[in-house]
Amino acid sequence: MREKISIGRYLALLLLMVFLLFPIYWMFVTSFKTNMASYRIPPEWFPKAPTVESYLKIFQERQFVIYYLNNLVVSILSTALTILLAVFAGYTFSRFKFKGNKLLMFALLSTQMFPLIGIIIALYTLFRSLHLLNTTIGLVFGLTSMALPFCIWLIKGFFDDIPYSLEESASIDGCNRLGILFRIVLPLAKPGLLAIGIYTFLLSWDDFVLCLTMVTKDSLRTLSTGIALKYLGEMSYDSATVMTISVIGTVPLFLLFIFFQRYMIQGLTAGGVKG
Repeated sequence: MREKISIGRYLALLLLMVFLLFPIYWMFVTSFKTNMASYRIPPEWFPKAPTVESYLKIFQERQFVIYYLNNLVVSILSTALTILLAVFAGYTFSRFKFKGNKLLMFALLSTQMFPLIGIIIALYTLFRSLHLLNTTIGLVFGLTSMALPFCIWLIKGFFDDIPYSLEESASIDGCNRLGILFRIVLPLAKPGLLAIGIYTFLLSWDDFVLCLTMVTKDSLRTLSTGIALKYLGEMSYDSATVMTISVIGTVPLFLLFIFFQRYMIQGLTAGGVKG
């Protein structure tokens, strides 16, 4: 009986894995087809005549490179700013028990309950009044505000787990508060820093709604909005080109997953226990 249950579980996991990986496989093989071949019925599960025509076409287009670099710059800046602000805010919530501490943390987390599409008009009005529309820094501020509440809560959980006696010992030895934070606390919270960094980078890299709303200049568009507005037309759809761009766009995410998945899982499971 147990063997039947075990076989059933493996089959269910196998079907789930196929269901999740098939879109990635289809995206990859379609990038090596011609546009005509990508529309053939019945479909070609593997390209009969693989070609790198779409890859050559993409890298010869200056606009794609601009979109890609914009996406990289915005994601890196958003990640750096989020980590910096989350560290100071999370440490404050963890170590300084001021009046209204828990209420303020609850109010901060409650902002995560509202979907972006529900507040995008208010954000647009605010950014317009601050002259932040069509600027890279405005996009960075917007993405940072989206990721910051969760990152503060997560890194606070790591700081809570670090014994305060270590900071007291460092203080006795003459280390000031900033020295304690950067020399004692942050090295011990490295998995948490990597977790919030990866989370923010993924959120910034994949964002569509905020980038589409806050940026209308073609030279400042990111990869997701650039694909939608340049390569996805109402009357025509170059499937092979879009899939090629998608493959190239997933490379940074794939590398992050390969090299930092252990820290990401450790950060999300360990940091959120006490937070």
